[in-house]
Amino acid sequence: MLVASLENEGVERIFAVPGEENLDILESLRNSKIELIITRHEQAASFMAATYGRFTGKAGVCLSTLGPGALNFSTGAAYALLGAMPLVLISGQKGILRQKQGRFQIVDVVSSMTPLTKMARQIVSTATIPAIVREAFRVAQQERPGPVHLELPEDIAGEHAPDLPCIPPHPIELPAANPVALDRAAGLILGADRPLIMLGAAASRPRLTDALSDFIRRLRVPFFTTQMGKGAAAGGTNLYIGTAALSERDYVHQAVLIVAIGHDTVEKPPFFMGPGGPTVIHIGYLPATVEEVFFPHAEVIGDVAITLARLADRLEGKLKNASALLPLREQILAHLADRATEGRFPLTPQRIVHDVRQVMPDDGIVCLDNGMYKIWFARNYRTHVANTLLLDNALATMGAGLPSAMMAAMLFPQRRVLAVCGDGGFMMNSQEMETAVRLGLNLVVLIIQDNAYGMIRWKQVADGFADWGLSFGNPDFVKYAESYGAKGTRIETADGLAPALEAAFKAGGVHLASVPVDYSENQRVLIEELGRLAKSEGAGNQS
Repeated sequence: MLVASLENEGVERIFAVPGEENLDILESLRNSKIELIITRHEQAASFMAATYGRFTGKAGVCLSTLGPGALNFSTGAAYALLGAMPLVLISGQKGILRQKQGRFQIVDVVSSMTPLTKMARQIVSTATIPAIVREAFRVAQQERPGPVHLELPEDIAGEHAPDLPCIPPHPIELPAANPVALDRAAGLILGADRPLIMLGAAASRPRLTDALSDFIRRLRVPFFTTQMGKGAAAGGTNLYIGTAALSERDYVHQAVLIVAIGHDTVEKPPFFMGPGGPTVIHIGYLPATVEEVFFPHAEVIGDVAITLARLADRLEGKLKNASALLPLREQILAHLADRATEGRFPLTPQRIVHDVRQVMPDDGIVCLDNGMYKIWFARNYRTHVANTLLLDNALATMGAGLPSAMMAAMLFPQRRVLAVCGDGGFMMNSQEMETAVRLGLNLVVLIIQDNAYGMIRWKQVADGFADWGLSFGNPDFVKYAESYGAKGTRIETADGLAPALEAAFKAGGVHLASVPVDYSENQRVLIEELGRLAKSEGAGNQS
């Protein structure tokens, strides 16, 4: 009945590390249309399922056993909760009608999952399965999307179920924004001297791409993105002026009015609000969460696609100051191109981003793990097709880059997919190289190697502490890849990265390339240069 209910929801695949408590489910899956994909760790299974939800808007599904297996889902649940990714996590449990093994391996997983999910339920009756599964998918997929946890005890799974029909899914249309709110927002935008559009995490919903792109084209107002909003709108408008990879002192922090579309405060703040700061209009599916750093002056709540169309109807052709910040675009893009082809070795972050962009077609997908390089990709990597740079700036967990790229490669087998991982993050789920090889994926994994937890090391020095305690050793990554049946390449010259990546994509299969990085640019660009920018702005404000 559970598997039939999953089929009823259109589930195509389940990512799993099963246990004996799941054997009845496995037997039902054996005779179903659902593909079972075994991973090497539950965390990777949940990351892959969450990324499926992120790409498609439909809930991904993962399966684990009880106790330790279910608890390994915790990071994946938090990843989906903060990142607003629809996900259904299913775990097993010992029998609840009889406990023949006492308390062996029994943990209250439902209670542990409650703060990490939108809903957590134990199934205690077979008759309730159709309704519980339908509710689980409805809750997971509705705004704001997120994870749901279901626990199916072993004895309930083994029962003979009554002949009950599945509950058919139905579309849920979101209400449109109030016209009064639309008029208020339009008035503020019309009166702005330097308007700027910001695309946040919720702007990256797959269904929003066309509406967002059309809105930007009609208004001709420059836009920037948060890290998770990057790539939300299709490129080619010549209105993109950057990504707020930092919270302050960056080039995009010069607007007097910001139209924040889909901003979610789970992200590190793309700007700080305060006295003398910009006027902010929040456009979203849900009201803004008021925080110390974000308290909008006006809100337009409802179906975002409809909101944008109706707002454009009120504004198109009427914005006298639409392009006030457009001159900033060339300044920013020229700055981002600085030292992008520098020939030093180990490579600078700018050169790595530049070379990756050279080998990735417009529709190629880059999936980032979490590390120092994420800031550089967020600032410097230009996207031309929506949802082609995937990163996590919500939970910002290490270890998700490889599984998310594997999911992208499964969903889009004809497109180039690149996982970009630091050596620290890669080793947290590197065992999934075997899964990628077993699945026959076409996937290139780029490891940016600095033999340290580089982000924290940078922060340590930037805050005036001694450079201490954050370095480590690494395996020979080429041999490590080959041990899984993948191919491996070590980048040894400044001009070697782009040709190596190109050759790896053309060869197909799973390929790993490791490149050493020179992070001295962090100090020059992200501290000294932005510090000078802040001082010059301060002097300008005083004058």
